Amino acid sequence: MAEKVAAELMAENQRSISVSEFFAKNRHLLGFDNPLKALMTTVKEGVDNSLDAAEEAGILPSLKIEIYAVKDREDRYIIIVEDNGPGIIKEQIPNIFGKLLYGSKFHTKRQQRGQQGIGISAAAMYGQLTTGKGIKITSRISKNHPAHYFYLQLNTNTNEAEIVKNEQVEWDKEHGVRLEIELEAKYQKGKKGVEEFLKQTSVANPHCMIEYLSPLGEKIIFPRSTDKLPKQGKEIKPHPYGIELGMLINMLKSSSASTISGFLQSEFCRVSDKVAKEICDKAGIYEKSRPSTIARNEVEHLFDAMQKVKIMAPPTDCLSPIGEQLLDKSLRNEYQAEFYTAVTRSPVVYRGIPFQIEVSMCYGGDLEKEDLVKVIRLANRVPLLYQQGACGINKAILETNWRSYGLNQSKGALPSGPCVLVVHIASVWVPFTSESKEAIAHYPDIIKEMKLALQDCGRNLSKYIRKNVRIKEQKERASLFEKYIPEVAVAISKLSEYDVKKINEKLMIGLRKNLPLLVGISHEKLRKEMEHGEEKQITLAES
Repeated sequence: MAEKVAAELMAENQRSISVSEFFAKNRHLLGFDNPLKALMTTVKEGVDNSLDAAEEAGILPSLKIEIYAVKDREDRYIIIVEDNGPGIIKEQIPNIFGKLLYGSKFHTKRQQRGQQGIGISAAAMYGQLTTGKGIKITSRISKNHPAHYFYLQLNTNTNEAEIVKNEQVEWDKEHGVRLEIELEAKYQKGKKGVEEFLKQTSVANPHCMIEYLSPLGEKIIFPRSTDKLPKQGKEIKPHPYGIELGMLINMLKSSSASTISGFLQSEFCRVSDKVAKEICDKAGIYEKSRPSTIARNEVEHLFDAMQKVKIMAPPTDCLSPIGEQLLDKSLRNEYQAEFYTAVTRSPVVYRGIPFQIEVSMCYGGDLEKEDLVKVIRLANRVPLLYQQGACGINKAILETNWRSYGLNQSKGALPSGPCVLVVHIASVWVPFTSESKEAIAHYPDIIKEMKLALQDCGRNLSKYIRKNVRIKEQKERASLFEKYIPEVAVAISKLSEYDVKKINEKLMIGLRKNLPLLVGISHEKLRKEMEHGEEKQITLAES
């Protein structure tokens, strides 16, 4: 028997890799880089799933998040996320929570939080890898149906869930889901902690009520700002400008259309019979040809023609922005400031993909004065806490000249001042830089829209700062004049032997008459400012 050559020996070691096995070895790609981030990512995935499910079912979401430290284990925590959503039928529970890349959102073109069907099952996988324990799920779909309890473990070799326990249980909720995951983690309060994530989630989702119980026993409630559910984005078909050649080839192979013209009209949005005919004519293809008979070179001609023919932009009702009024209202709920503003730009289409930018900000009040501006980055209503420096939102903020709007800014740095800045991108496809969905890619068209929205808010802020700084300076000048009147009265009394009290009164009357000239302001404006100003520090008004 001939000895095996190197290539044959190497071939014996070749085998397929399951998706769960891959992510088990590369969990950093999903946001499980370290114990601190793992805790945050697990909460985030549970919250995202709950909000998506409740909104799709037309239910005002109420969430309860609890985190407990495992007794005698400083490095382990139990995370519980409970919602009042529609629940999950028992047949689907093992697939949704125990199988990676399983879900209904990947092929759906409308704004939504989840995309790949990885998040919550990846959290369950991480918990199992670090503690050996699976995920516990309780679900109920209505008061007329029993609640079901599952204890699942994920088989990373097969990417399938192993059902350890499945039973009916008593649960006081009429409908909803409760999941429990134990994992190796680290709890920490601060800018990238759970409290901050939930606070930002409340800003981005003013229709949601969140109750949070921390490992320290603190109970925090983030109330909803509105009882109205956000408008659900409508699903749209792909736009001809937003596909690639390989995608077109696959679509032609799987299409059930009998003609190329019918294929173009049924598989794409904004393609009418007239537009389909124009595409076929430009590509040199008979419009009644069967899609399955198109040759490779003809597909390339078809693809090129689709990019050259003028086609109406896709509809934008697939988007669900937060809106200026609710952004303003939710900021007022969470931050005590003096000035608030919000801007929602009109939808824009980039490469056949609709997106919309919103920016809001608050200034002054109880906000930190010396620190850098606090930036809240949102993508489809989900806060992004990590990788800010690599994010397109950060780039748009850095490239905006904030000094012209009244904020201090060093070269190449974020502006500084008592300000919170919120930037939200709503899109059917958010271009994240990685599977962990922590930063947005630097697409020029998206950054351009962000900068325009930031400039709109900046102009509103500039008006407020200029007006209030001027008023403050005027009040300080008025106080300065008043401060020296008693000393002047004493000096005049000594020279003239007039009564000090009478001199003081006459000087105050004279100051009141001539104050507008001294501080450079009209009588009427001074009167209004002294009546309605929040500080009212000029004691002359009382005299």
